[in-house]
Amino acid sequence: MERFRCCHSHDFAIEKERFKDDGIETHSSEEQKNVEESISHYFKYFQARSRAEKESFDLPTLKKDQHLPFLRKGLQHLSNSYECLDASRSWLCYWILHSLELLDENVSNDEITMISQFLGRCQCPKGGFGGGPGQYAHLATTYAAVNALCILGTEEAFKVIDREKLYSFLMRMRNEDGSFRMHEGGEVDVRGAYCAASVARLTNIVTPELFDGTPEWITSCQTYEGGFGGYPGLEAHGGYSFCGLAALVILGHGKLCNVEKLLRWTVNRQMRYEGGFQGRTNKLVDGCYSFWQGGALPLIHMVLAQEHNEYLSSERWMFDQEALQEYLLLCCQYAGGGMIDKPGKARDYYHTCYCLSGLAVAQHFAGGKIAHLNVLGDPQNELKPTHPVFNIGIEAVTHASLYFEKLPVPTSS
Repeated sequence: MERFRCCHSHDFAIEKERFKDDGIETHSSEEQKNVEESISHYFKYFQARSRAEKESFDLPTLKKDQHLPFLRKGLQHLSNSYECLDASRSWLCYWILHSLELLDENVSNDEITMISQFLGRCQCPKGGFGGGPGQYAHLATTYAAVNALCILGTEEAFKVIDREKLYSFLMRMRNEDGSFRMHEGGEVDVRGAYCAASVARLTNIVTPELFDGTPEWITSCQTYEGGFGGYPGLEAHGGYSFCGLAALVILGHGKLCNVEKLLRWTVNRQMRYEGGFQGRTNKLVDGCYSFWQGGALPLIHMVLAQEHNEYLSSERWMFDQEALQEYLLLCCQYAGGGMIDKPGKARDYYHTCYCLSGLAVAQHFAGGKIAHLNVLGDPQNELKPTHPVFNIGIEAVTHASLYFEKLPVPTSS
C-alpha cells in the first residue's frame, strides 16, 4: 500500500502537489482545479478505505472481468451512439483487438475469419484501407487495419493485405519533401509519416525511395519546447510527438532529433497531482496520453541507450510509473467496464485501448536483454507487454515480421 502516493502519510502529502494559481484565476486554471478536485475524491476514498479496513482491504484491481464483456460486445454489435464512428470501423477493430490482446484474451477462429473478411472489404481497389467498406483509403485507417490484422496473426489475416497495392498507395500519398498526405487531397502532418512507416515496416515494403527525406521532414516538426507539432511551426503535442519519434526510430534515425529536449518536454507532461499525462502544455490530464506520452519514453530510452548513456536506469523508464498506474487504476476505470479519459467522462474503445496500453508500458521495463516488472496493486493487474513502436503485442510484431520478411519487397516500377 505504501507504493500508492495517496497513502504515503497521515496528512495526505499528495495534496501538496495541487496546482497553485498564485492568486490569478483564468479559465484554464479553474478547469485544472476542478479536475484535481474530482480526482481527489477517488484518492481520498481509497485512502479512507485502506485505513479503515487495513489487513482486509483488497488491493486496487484492474477490473478485467468487466472490461472483457465491454470489449467483446463491441466486436459483434455497437449501439446507435457509435454511428458517428462509421468512418472509424477499422479503428474500432484495432482498439478492441489490442485491448483484448493486452488482457491476454484470445479471439476464436470464427472471429478471426469474420474480422479478416470485414477488413478485406475495407481495402480499396487502388491500395490502402478505408474506415469502412466502400470508403476512401486513409493512412490512419490503413495503420489501424494493418495493426488489427497483425494482432490476428494468421495466414488468413496476413493474406488480406495487398502489399503491392499498399506500396502504391503509400507512394501516392508521399510528397517530394518526404512528408505524407493522410489521403488523396488530404492534410499533411506527422501522423502520415508514422502511419506510413509503421505499416511499411510491419509488411516489409520499406524502400529508400518511399522514405527519402522523411526523417529530415519529421525533425523539422520539432518545436522550441522539445515536442513535435503536427507540421513545422505548430504547437508541440503528445500524439504528434509520439508519431514523430516512433517514425524516426522505425526509419533508423532516432538521433536526428534533439532527444534531450524531447525528454524534458515529455516528462514535464506528467501531472504532479493526478499522475497521468496531459497532451500539451497548460492542458488537462487525459487517460489516452498514458500511451502517447508514456509510450514515447521507452523510445527515448532506446535512443539514449544507443549512446551508452551512463545515467539510464536498467530497471525503470524515465517517468513515475507508479503514479501513472495509480491514476489509471483509481480514476479511469468505468464502473461497467471500459476505460475513460478522466472522472466524469464516458467510456469508449479509444480510451480503453490507450489507457490499457499506457498501463502496460508502466508495468513492463525492457532494456536490451533486461526485463523488469513493476505492477501496482493486485498482481493480477499485470497486462501483456506492448511494442512501444507499433503498439501491438511483442509476439504479434515478431510473428508478422517473420511472415512478411519472406516476401519480396515491392517496387514502384
